[in-house]
Amino acid sequence: MDGKVVVVTSGKGGVGKTTVTSSLGAALALQGKRVAVVDMDIGLRNLDVIMGLENRIVFNVVDVVQGRCKLKQAMIKDRRINNLYLIPASQSDEKNVIQPENMKWLCNRLKKEFDFTLLDCPAGIEQGFKNSIEAADEAIVVCMPEISSVRDADRVIGLLYSRSITPKLVVNRIIPKMVEKGDMLSHKDVVEVLSIDLIGLVEMDESVVVSSNTGLPIVMQKESKAGRAFMQIAMRMNGHPDLPVEDPMAPKSFWKKLGGKISRKNKVH
Repeated sequence: MDGKVVVVTSGKGGVGKTTVTSSLGAALALQGKRVAVVDMDIGLRNLDVIMGLENRIVFNVVDVVQGRCKLKQAMIKDRRINNLYLIPASQSDEKNVIQPENMKWLCNRLKKEFDFTLLDCPAGIEQGFKNSIEAADEAIVVCMPEISSVRDADRVIGLLYSRSITPKLVVNRIIPKMVEKGDMLSHKDVVEVLSIDLIGLVEMDESVVVSSNTGLPIVMQKESKAGRAFMQIAMRMNGHPDLPVEDPMAPKSFWKKLGGKISRKNKVH
């Protein structure tokens, strides 16, 4: 049975799309799946940096589709996580060097070998976006709880539906205190506007910065709220769609609150 190709997109840049792609790739691999993550941002690659694999690049996705190397030569195996592979973007080619038919050919090959192929889609809705959605079976739209991000996501969702791809939503970088004050949209506002199924809520987490700088997958950081959220999203992708979405705005239980007070008292003394 062939694997799935999932495009991770947003429309707007700077919403954490690459972090979402790398984190979900790591989480799915930790859950026993064979996973390929492909950087589709020709000329501006950074998925390799976030995964800590930038020093091991020899060939890239453009080399593969243009026949300059074999597919396996361009795959970089993650040293920390079994069954996780990166195919990096080219840093020197023009964005239009790859065409949709090239991606169809590549993804058909990847589907034979991997359970999941995740495509890190570049920002915008131009050539890189068209290439990424050409071969996609499913889509994850990453959106921050900001009006401009929601507007761009809405545009992308319309384009995905026009290609018969049903998207699912990840609301990223939620700051509960700002939501409580009314300074940030709630995830319920975002879902109401976009009207697509929610697959995950990710709270703003400083450990994401640490992960990006060190190359240590955030899903391997036990205390990370974002890491836990990504593991749960991966489970929903991986045969558990009914797993409840953990709400960062949900009130803490009495015991958690009490535990927090006790730990603060201990620090004072």
